[in-house]
Amino acid sequence: MINRPHLLWLLVPFVLYIGALPFVNRVEPVVLGLPFLFAWLLAATLVTPVAVWLTWRGDRRLKERRS
Repeated sequence: MINRPHLLWLLVPFVLYIGALPFVNRVEPVVLGLPFLFAWLLAATLVTPVAVWLTWRGDRRLKERRS
């Protein structure tokens, strides 16, 4: 893990979905007409592919450096 710090990007979805859930579990405020929890989960769903892509990109760069 020390040699692959880009894997830390995979903690982002975990923190967004599980870690922050007790703090965002509320109906108010309303964001774009959606309850706050739903808006939070929607944002987390949109951020997750970005975090996975950043991890994949870091892995690919590491593989290129080693070969």
